[in-house]
Amino acid sequence: MPTLQVRNLPDHIYKRIAAMAKAKNSSITKETIYLLEKSLQVDEVQTQQKYLLINRMLDNAPENSEQLIDPAILVREDRDR
Repeated sequence: MPTLQVRNLPDHIYKRIAAMAKAKNSSITKETIYLLEKSLQVDEVQTQQKYLLINRMLDNAPENSEQLIDPAILVREDRDR
């Protein structure tokens, strides 16, 4: 199994991980692995959600760009009021 060494780890991060490990009666190594796995899973889920949202927006986009109103026209109309 590969080894990961983290240099210049800020004290406050180490202390938080150590406290979390102690609260779970776990080792700092196990707690760090758990936190890394959890972070990667969250990142993956967020990426998937972003792609789903983008695809949903593209599916709902008008097929003909001529249907879109130029934002400059709307701004000009608002300023002219």
